[in-house]
Amino acid sequence: MDAAEAEKQVGRRFTWPWFLVAVIVYLGIIQGIGLLIGVDTSSSDGQFPTTESIVRNALIPIGASIVFVAALVTWLGWWGEVLRYRVPVRRWVRWVPISMLLATLVAMNYGHLGDQSGSLVVCLLLLGLFVGVGEELMFRGIGVHVFKRAGFTEGKVALWSSVIFGLAHVSNAIGQGAQAIIQALVVCTSGYFFYLCLRVGGVILLPMLVHGLWDTSLFSSMIGAEPVVYPGAILIIVLQVALIVVLVVRRRAVNPTRTPTSPA
Repeated sequence: MDAAEAEKQVGRRFTWPWFLVAVIVYLGIIQGIGLLIGVDTSSSDGQFPTTESIVRNALIPIGASIVFVAALVTWLGWWGEVLRYRVPVRRWVRWVPISMLLATLVAMNYGHLGDQSGSLVVCLLLLGLFVGVGEELMFRGIGVHVFKRAGFTEGKVALWSSVIFGLAHVSNAIGQGAQAIIQALVVCTSGYFFYLCLRVGGVILLPMLVHGLWDTSLFSSMIGAEPVVYPGAILIIVLQVALIVVLVVRRRAVNPTRTPTSPA
Protein backbone atom coordinates (compact mmCIF):
# COMPACT_ATOMS: atom_id res chain seq x y z
CA MET A 1 0.00 0.00 0.00
CA ASP A 2 1.51 3.38 -1.04
CA ALA A 3 1.36 6.62 0.94
CA ALA A 4 -1.70 7.88 -0.95
CA GLU A 5 -3.67 4.72 -0.22
CA ALA A 6 -2.61 4.80 3.41
CA GLU A 7 -3.82 8.37 3.73
CA LYS A 8 -7.28 7.29 2.52
CA GLN A 9 -7.59 4.98 5.50
CA VAL A 10 -7.19 7.78 8.06
CA GLY A 11 -10.38 8.60 9.95
CA ARG A 12 -13.89 7.24 9.54
CA ARG A 13 -15.38 5.97 6.31
CA PHE A 14 -17.92 8.35 4.76
CA THR A 15 -19.59 7.42 1.47
CA TRP A 16 -20.96 9.86 -1.08
CA PRO A 17 -24.66 9.06 -0.32
CA TRP A 18 -24.00 10.05 3.29
CA PHE A 19 -22.29 13.18 2.02
CA LEU A 20 -25.53 14.09 0.21
CA VAL A 21 -27.38 13.62 3.51
CA ALA A 22 -24.83 15.90 5.22
CA VAL A 23 -25.36 18.55 2.52
CA ILE A 24 -29.13 18.42 3.08
CA VAL A 25 -28.64 18.86 6.82
CA TYR A 26 -26.17 21.70 6.16
CA LEU A 27 -28.70 23.48 3.94
CA GLY A 28 -31.50 22.78 6.40
CA ILE A 29 -29.53 24.55 9.12
CA ILE A 30 -29.00 27.64 6.99
CA GLN A 31 -32.53 27.85 5.62
CA GLY A 32 -34.24 26.73 8.83
CA ILE A 33 -32.49 29.21 11.10
CA GLY A 34 -33.00 31.91 8.47
CA LEU A 35 -36.74 31.27 8.48
CA LEU A 36 -36.88 31.22 12.27
CA ILE A 37 -34.97 34.41 13.05
CA GLY A 38 -34.70 36.17 9.68
CA VAL A 39 -35.79 39.73 9.03
CA ASP A 40 -38.30 40.48 6.26
CA THR A 41 -36.51 42.56 3.60
CA SER A 42 -39.17 42.34 0.89
CA SER A 43 -39.96 46.04 1.24
CA SER A 44 -36.37 46.99 0.38
CA ASP A 45 -34.53 46.83 -2.92
CA GLY A 46 -31.37 45.68 -1.13
CA GLN A 47 -30.78 42.09 -0.08
CA PHE A 48 -29.22 43.29 3.18
CA PRO A 49 -30.56 46.81 3.82
CA THR A 50 -29.54 46.92 7.50
CA THR A 51 -26.94 45.48 9.83
CA GLU A 52 -29.67 43.53 11.62
CA SER A 53 -30.80 41.90 8.37
CA ILE A 54 -27.32 40.69 7.41
CA VAL A 55 -26.72 39.35 10.93
CA ARG A 56 -30.03 37.52 11.30
CA ASN A 57 -30.55 36.46 7.66
CA ALA A 58 -26.99 35.40 6.93
CA LEU A 59 -24.29 35.56 9.59
CA ILE A 60 -26.07 33.56 12.29
CA PRO A 61 -27.43 30.82 9.96
CA ILE A 62 -24.13 30.44 8.08
CA GLY A 63 -22.18 30.58 11.34
CA ALA A 64 -24.30 27.68 12.66
CA SER A 65 -23.62 25.70 9.47
CA ILE A 66 -19.86 26.21 9.93
CA VAL A 67 -20.14 24.72 13.41
CA PHE A 68 -21.95 21.71 11.91
CA VAL A 69 -19.34 21.18 9.17
CA ALA A 70 -16.42 21.61 11.59
CA ALA A 71 -18.04 19.10 13.96
CA LEU A 72 -18.52 16.65 11.08
CA VAL A 73 -14.87 16.95 9.97
CA THR A 74 -13.80 16.43 13.60
CA TRP A 75 -16.03 13.34 13.95
CA LEU A 76 -14.66 11.94 10.71
CA GLY A 77 -11.09 12.60 11.81
CA TRP A 78 -10.35 14.23 8.46
CA TRP A 79 -8.79 17.56 9.43
CA GLY A 80 -5.32 16.67 8.16
CA GLU A 81 -6.82 15.53 4.87
CA VAL A 82 -9.30 18.38 4.48
CA LEU A 83 -6.77 21.13 5.09
CA ARG A 84 -4.38 19.83 2.41
CA TYR A 85 -4.89 18.50 -1.11
CA ARG A 86 -1.60 17.52 -2.70
CA VAL A 87 -2.56 16.78 -6.31
CA PRO A 88 -0.22 18.10 -9.05
CA VAL A 89 -1.54 20.61 -11.55
CA ARG A 90 -0.08 22.38 -14.61
CA ARG A 91 1.54 25.76 -14.03
CA TRP A 92 -0.86 27.69 -16.25
CA VAL A 93 -3.74 26.83 -13.90
CA ARG A 94 -2.21 29.24 -11.37
CA TRP A 95 -3.80 32.01 -13.41
CA VAL A 96 -7.25 30.87 -12.26
CA PRO A 97 -6.89 32.04 -8.62
CA ILE A 98 -4.69 34.99 -9.64
CA SER A 99 -7.26 36.30 -12.14
CA MET A 100 -10.14 35.70 -9.72
CA LEU A 101 -8.41 37.61 -6.92
CA LEU A 102 -7.59 40.52 -9.22
CA ALA A 103 -11.17 40.60 -10.53
CA THR A 104 -12.63 40.73 -7.03
CA LEU A 105 -10.42 43.68 -6.11
CA VAL A 106 -11.46 45.60 -9.23
CA ALA A 107 -15.15 44.62 -9.02
CA MET A 108 -15.50 45.69 -5.38
CA ASN A 109 -17.76 48.74 -5.18
CA TYR A 110 -15.63 50.80 -2.80
CA GLY A 111 -17.67 53.96 -3.33
CA HIS A 112 -20.94 52.33 -2.33
CA LEU A 113 -19.31 50.66 0.66
CA GLY A 114 -18.02 54.06 1.75
CA ASP A 115 -21.61 55.34 1.90
CA GLN A 116 -22.71 52.58 4.28
CA SER A 117 -22.43 52.38 8.05
CA GLY A 118 -19.26 50.90 9.47
CA SER A 119 -21.18 48.07 11.13
CA LEU A 120 -22.82 47.05 7.84
CA VAL A 121 -19.47 46.98 6.02
CA VAL A 122 -17.88 44.93 8.80
CA CYS A 123 -20.79 42.47 8.64
CA LEU A 124 -20.35 42.22 4.86
CA LEU A 125 -16.69 41.32 5.32
CA LEU A 126 -17.66 38.75 7.94
CA LEU A 127 -20.26 37.35 5.54
CA GLY A 128 -17.60 36.84 2.87
CA LEU A 129 -15.38 35.12 5.45
CA PHE A 130 -18.20 32.89 6.70
CA VAL A 131 -19.29 31.87 3.19
CA GLY A 132 -15.71 31.13 2.15
CA VAL A 133 -14.98 29.01 5.22
CA GLY A 134 -18.32 27.19 5.41
CA GLU A 135 -18.85 26.33 1.75
CA GLU A 136 -15.24 25.40 1.11
CA LEU A 137 -15.10 23.12 4.15
CA MET A 138 -18.26 21.37 3.01
CA PHE A 139 -17.69 21.08 -0.74
CA ARG A 140 -13.93 21.33 -1.40
CA GLY A 141 -13.12 19.89 2.00
CA ILE A 142 -15.47 17.02 2.74
CA GLY A 143 -16.98 16.72 -0.76
CA VAL A 144 -13.73 16.48 -2.71
CA HIS A 145 -12.31 13.91 -0.30
CA VAL A 146 -15.50 11.83 -0.27
CA PHE A 147 -15.27 11.33 -4.02
CA LYS A 148 -11.50 10.94 -3.92
CA ARG A 149 -11.80 8.18 -1.31
CA ALA A 150 -14.50 6.51 -3.40
CA GLY A 151 -11.91 6.01 -6.16
CA PHE A 152 -13.20 8.68 -8.55
CA THR A 153 -10.69 10.11 -11.04
CA GLU A 154 -9.69 13.75 -10.58
CA GLY A 155 -11.98 14.78 -13.43
CA LYS A 156 -14.97 13.16 -11.75
CA VAL A 157 -13.99 14.46 -8.32
CA ALA A 158 -14.03 17.98 -9.78
CA LEU A 159 -17.28 17.36 -11.70
CA TRP A 160 -19.42 15.87 -8.95
CA SER A 161 -18.21 18.09 -6.13
CA SER A 162 -18.96 21.12 -8.35
CA VAL A 163 -22.37 19.84 -9.49
CA ILE A 164 -23.49 19.20 -5.93
CA PHE A 165 -22.15 22.62 -4.94
CA GLY A 166 -24.29 24.19 -7.67
CA LEU A 167 -27.40 22.17 -6.85
CA ALA A 168 -27.09 23.14 -3.19
CA HIS A 169 -27.74 26.74 -4.21
CA VAL A 170 -31.17 25.79 -5.55
CA SER A 171 -32.21 26.03 -1.90
CA ASN A 172 -31.94 29.80 -2.33
CA ALA A 173 -35.21 29.57 -4.28
CA ILE A 174 -36.89 29.79 -0.88
CA GLY A 175 -35.97 33.46 -0.78
CA GLN A 176 -35.06 34.32 -4.37
CA GLY A 177 -37.48 32.41 -6.56
CA ALA A 178 -36.77 30.97 -10.00
CA GLN A 179 -33.57 32.98 -10.48
CA ALA A 180 -31.95 30.55 -8.03
CA ILE A 181 -32.01 27.92 -10.81
CA ILE A 182 -29.85 30.13 -13.03
CA GLN A 183 -27.65 30.88 -10.04
CA ALA A 184 -27.17 27.15 -9.46
CA LEU A 185 -25.91 26.64 -13.03
CA VAL A 186 -23.46 29.53 -12.70
CA VAL A 187 -22.31 28.33 -9.28
CA CYS A 188 -21.47 24.90 -10.72
CA THR A 189 -18.76 26.54 -12.84
CA SER A 190 -17.60 28.63 -9.88
CA GLY A 191 -17.28 25.41 -7.89
CA TYR A 192 -14.89 24.05 -10.50
CA PHE A 193 -12.80 27.22 -10.33
CA PHE A 194 -12.60 26.91 -6.53
CA TYR A 195 -11.57 23.26 -6.96
CA LEU A 196 -8.72 24.42 -9.20
CA CYS A 197 -7.74 26.96 -6.53
CA LEU A 198 -7.49 24.03 -4.11
CA ARG A 199 -5.28 22.16 -6.58
CA VAL A 200 -3.04 25.19 -7.12
CA GLY A 201 -2.64 26.11 -3.45
CA GLY A 202 -2.51 22.59 -2.07
CA VAL A 203 -4.34 23.90 1.00
CA ILE A 204 -8.01 24.78 1.49
CA LEU A 205 -7.12 28.28 2.69
CA LEU A 206 -6.63 29.51 -0.90
CA PRO A 207 -10.13 28.62 -2.17
CA MET A 208 -11.54 29.99 1.10
CA LEU A 209 -9.83 33.33 0.43
CA VAL A 210 -10.81 33.47 -3.25
CA HIS A 211 -14.39 32.39 -2.53
CA GLY A 212 -14.81 34.87 0.33
CA LEU A 213 -13.54 37.83 -1.69
CA TRP A 214 -15.52 36.73 -4.76
CA ASP A 215 -18.81 36.81 -2.83
CA THR A 216 -17.88 40.02 -0.99
CA SER A 217 -17.34 41.82 -4.30
CA LEU A 218 -20.67 40.52 -5.62
CA PHE A 219 -22.52 41.74 -2.52
CA SER A 220 -20.67 45.07 -2.31
CA SER A 221 -23.28 46.81 -4.50
CA MET A 222 -26.28 45.03 -2.99
CA ILE A 223 -26.11 46.06 0.66
CA GLY A 224 -27.82 49.07 2.17
CA ALA A 225 -31.26 50.54 1.62
CA GLU A 226 -30.38 51.71 -1.90
CA PRO A 227 -28.34 49.14 -3.86
CA VAL A 228 -26.64 50.45 -6.98
CA VAL A 229 -25.62 49.16 -10.37
CA TYR A 230 -21.82 49.10 -10.53
CA PRO A 231 -20.18 48.73 -13.98
CA GLY A 232 -17.08 47.17 -12.41
CA ALA A 233 -19.14 44.11 -11.50
CA ILE A 234 -19.26 43.23 -15.20
CA LEU A 235 -15.63 42.15 -14.85
CA ILE A 236 -16.76 39.22 -12.68
CA ILE A 237 -19.16 38.08 -15.41
CA VAL A 238 -16.60 38.55 -18.19
CA LEU A 239 -13.95 36.63 -16.24
CA GLN A 240 -16.34 33.79 -15.46
CA VAL A 241 -17.22 33.41 -19.15
CA ALA A 242 -13.55 33.66 -20.16
CA LEU A 243 -12.51 31.02 -17.63
CA ILE A 244 -15.26 28.69 -18.81
CA VAL A 245 -14.06 29.02 -22.42
CA VAL A 246 -10.40 28.53 -21.47
CA LEU A 247 -11.11 25.50 -19.30
CA VAL A 248 -13.33 23.88 -21.91
CA VAL A 249 -10.56 24.28 -24.47
CA ARG A 250 -7.74 23.27 -22.13
CA ARG A 251 -9.55 20.86 -19.82
CA ARG A 252 -7.22 18.02 -20.80
CA ALA A 253 -4.19 20.16 -19.96
CA VAL A 254 -5.07 20.69 -16.29
CA ASN A 255 -3.35 17.55 -15.03
CA PRO A 256 0.37 16.94 -15.52
CA THR A 257 1.42 14.30 -18.07
CA ARG A 258 -0.50 11.15 -17.30
CA THR A 259 1.11 8.05 -15.95
CA PRO A 260 -0.31 4.51 -15.83
CA THR A 261 -0.87 4.85 -12.06
CA SER A 262 -2.53 8.29 -12.08
CA PRO A 263 -5.68 8.43 -14.23
CA ALA A 264 -7.05 11.83 -15.24
